[in-house]
Amino acid sequence: MQITKAGEYGVLGLIALARRPVGKVVMVDVLCEEEAIPRSFLGKIFQDLTKAGVVHSARGSGGGFYLSRSAAEISALEIIESVEGPIALQRCLETEPDCEHIRGCALCGLLSEAQDRIKEVFAKTSLADLAKRHLPNGLVQQARDRSRIPLKRDGQIDEKTTETIFNGPTKQV
Repeated sequence: MQITKAGEYGVLGLIALARRPVGKVVMVDVLCEEEAIPRSFLGKIFQDLTKAGVVHSARGSGGGFYLSRSAAEISALEIIESVEGPIALQRCLETEPDCEHIRGCALCGLLSEAQDRIKEVFAKTSLADLAKRHLPNGLVQQARDRSRIPLKRDGQIDEKTTETIFNGPTKQV
């Protein structure tokens, strides 16, 4: 199993949406800019998320999308399965298994256990949890371009720089 770009972009788009108050309507363009996601792709993904009841859409001028409930009530599992469909590590674990060894196969049992654990982690991780520990890629890139923010060797930004991105530079006394 590998989460596709659609699943990844769905999570990132919802994280961007979760930074707003519940019910705040946001245009897809804004979310795409914040996370550096292709607009047409995220629009299609949000249609799936609307069908699944994760977000609602508002039409007309000032239209866009908003969370259907608080970010704390939306799990990573719900988001991923709304975009990707049910998680299955192997064909023997799909909704309609396609495996000639399904009866008594040790590998199927092991994969089932691993899949259950993955789903458990995703189910107990809320969108609010993800939003707390996520830096918006598009905004970080814009800030870096403006100020030439240096990255650490591992490509990460240090905590002080992160604070500057979100809060602005601190005054020296």
